[in-house]
Amino acid sequence: MEFAIELSLFVGFSYLCINQIIHVKSDQALVIYNSLSGKKETFIPLHEGHVGMYVCGPTLYSEPHMGNMRTFINFDFIYRCLLHLGFKVKYVRNITDAGHITNSAGQEVDSIGSAARLEQVQSLEIVYKYNVKFQALQQLYNLLPPSIEPTATAHIQEQIEVIEQIIENGFAYVVNGSVYFDVKAYMQHHNYGALSGRKVDELEQETRSLNAQDEKRFFADFALWKKANPEDMQVWRSPWGNGNPGWHIECTAMSTKYLGKQFDIHGGGLDLKFPHHEDEIAQNCGSFGCNPARYWMHANMLNVNGQKMSKSFGNYFLPKEIIDGTSTLFTKPYPAAVVRFFMLQAHYRSTLDITEEALNASEKGFERLMEGLSLLEKLTPSSSSSFEVDKVLSAAEAAICDDFNAPILIASLFDAVKYIHAINEGKEQLTQEDLLRFNQAMKAFVQDVLGIEPSKKEENHRLSGVMDMVITLRQQAREQKDWTTSDMIRDGLTKAGIQMKDSKDGTTWS
Repeated sequence: MEFAIELSLFVGFSYLCINQIIHVKSDQALVIYNSLSGKKETFIPLHEGHVGMYVCGPTLYSEPHMGNMRTFINFDFIYRCLLHLGFKVKYVRNITDAGHITNSAGQEVDSIGSAARLEQVQSLEIVYKYNVKFQALQQLYNLLPPSIEPTATAHIQEQIEVIEQIIENGFAYVVNGSVYFDVKAYMQHHNYGALSGRKVDELEQETRSLNAQDEKRFFADFALWKKANPEDMQVWRSPWGNGNPGWHIECTAMSTKYLGKQFDIHGGGLDLKFPHHEDEIAQNCGSFGCNPARYWMHANMLNVNGQKMSKSFGNYFLPKEIIDGTSTLFTKPYPAAVVRFFMLQAHYRSTLDITEEALNASEKGFERLMEGLSLLEKLTPSSSSSFEVDKVLSAAEAAICDDFNAPILIASLFDAVKYIHAINEGKEQLTQEDLLRFNQAMKAFVQDVLGIEPSKKEENHRLSGVMDMVITLRQQAREQKDWTTSDMIRDGLTKAGIQMKDSKDGTTWS
């Protein structure tokens, strides 16, 4: 199979474009922190104007926890930034629906099968159940859908083909129906640990008793294909017998199929840096002779009240629980938009401590920003402008270009809100043209880049004004016995999800 990609293929990509790209004048190039080099680097895509980005998605054996959600929100923000900067982005985020992942002891564990046996259902039921929940969370937290969302089970053949290539190149061996990556053979030609900084001798000291250790030639060798066990609920045929793909090979097969043997950005949570991403590099080099990604990006962890999120600490909660108020860690629920806003107030490479005090502060900041946007729409233009819109918002554009610095972006938008209030108070002024540009740019940064939608309070306030007018028009039609118009208004609102109720006290809506 040929995995090389040509620029011409990008022409046919389905891109999700931001409503209206509003650029603020900036000569700053995009700079990205590359985990592989350990420093910021000027971003130069393989194909000018196009970006291929792969991000590791969820494993469908349980609901994503809030720490997982932070990673997905961060990379959604990065995706939005790239779109804002005018790139055509092919964003691939996988779904792991084939059981095996590596646990803390380095063992291959059938996580999906274990969940299915626990709930006494088929593995497909587990996968479907948690995929439905994950898709709902994407909508709840306003994540843009990726260009492609491939599943591991739909790409078993591609995984087999990559494994065959690794074997042919001398970097894997077959034992009793299982296939293992040969780390020692790989280290003769490549640097195993280049991404994580791990040394093999250090790994040996850290390693506990491993599953199928007797089969392996070397303790650091990892499974590309695992021979089926009698209790396995998911089994596929392969040249080496019935079994299951290893966890790492799934991402290598899917990323290279859709983005080519080398692409621009590979992202994921910091916890995936080793062994998952390190082993992806080894597999790609072992099959295609090159590192799959030119820029590796990792989102940092989420702490809760100063502690790492963990079930053992009792601070573990799900993304929906903070929204519906069922989490025992917080005294009240928070809107999803507020939680997303909070998540973006820390840089994606920084740890973030979620506390009720911090959420309350974010909620106030969120409302202040939304009020600023609402006020901006109501401002009266002047005959001249007392300041340049581009200069006020240049810090926002610069923040995006500086390794997707969301907190600096947010701080610059709060500075812009000060100008909005100054215009309202008559201390500053803008022409109609500049005012329109200011409004469009602020909406682009807040709604399109940050992915923050107006608060429900604000939406309801605006809708109330519209509904007052609609009720008046309908009442006038009823007084004139124009039942056709009256019914048309009522039926139209019903289709839009708005119910009208007539009573002796007047007409109400909900």
